[in-house]
Amino acid sequence: MSSKSNDQGRAYEFISLLILGKEISEIRPATIIKNSSYTAAENAWNTLSDEDKNKYTISAKAAVKRIFDLEPRIIEDGNDEIELFIQPDQQGEQGDVRDILIVRRKIAWEIGLSLKHNHHAVKHSRLSHRIDFGKIWYGIPCSKEYWDEVLPIFGWLAQEKVKGTKFSELPSKENDVYVPILNAFIKEINKQYETNKEIPSKMVEYLLGKFDFYKVISVDDKRFTRIQGFNLHGTLNQYGVTKLKPSIEVPLVSLPTRIVKLDFVPGKTNTVELYMDEGWQFSFRIHNAKTNVEPSLKFDIQIVGMPTAIITINCIWD
Repeated sequence: MSSKSNDQGRAYEFISLLILGKEISEIRPATIIKNSSYTAAENAWNTLSDEDKNKYTISAKAAVKRIFDLEPRIIEDGNDEIELFIQPDQQGEQGDVRDILIVRRKIAWEIGLSLKHNHHAVKHSRLSHRIDFGKIWYGIPCSKEYWDEVLPIFGWLAQEKVKGTKFSELPSKENDVYVPILNAFIKEINKQYETNKEIPSKMVEYLLGKFDFYKVISVDDKRFTRIQGFNLHGTLNQYGVTKLKPSIEVPLVSLPTRIVKLDFVPGKTNTVELYMDEGWQFSFRIHNAKTNVEPSLKFDIQIVGMPTAIITINCIWD
């Protein structure tokens, strides 16, 4: 993700946090925790133009109204305090994709929001000569066969890095780098899946996080904010302690149990698609994240198919 996109994302987190705090405090006690992530988000917010600030504010307000319809434990009667805070980026590396947490400590309850500004990417994971993606993604170290295939390629890239070569100067980065590394990636997942049938569910939990969450996406050009409920473990959309019901139901979503197919997208040398049961489908586009050659490549991972149980709500801006 570019520095500009990163700042825009942080700024969107900041205004969403402020609006949540303001709206909740009109109903019950609410406190925003001003940690280092808050400071970084505030600094990003202050870089925006007045026009962009207005746009981000309208977008966040549209989402907050609907979150209240989904989560009665925020708005039910009660004098206990709600805490709100932005999580450190390191939480994402540990499998928690939630940017903002809304917490009621008295009843040991929390929900999280993952905020996106004008993009739908799930993750930006890397492959390199040091990264054991199997161990990180689904808890099984990559095989010797995988390393035998990829290490010579990453070793060559390391040599080109020393020379100061640019990726655009390589004779054929697609055929010499992308295709063989993606082939090794495909073979490794299929190989491990043969004896480890929990890989499909563990991959989804890696890609989407270990905790249930609402994804909130600002779609500026269409002037709406999209909310999607990823209720994989049944912790979203609970009744209030006072039995107050949600206005909108968020169904429980089934994790996949089978890999149906993992292969290159026809006509593409840099993208593979993963098809699983229960309606799960992901694309993995590999690319060089920097101009100069380095022994590391980045994935742009997108959801291209989801279970029908994942609700999508488009909140039109006022």
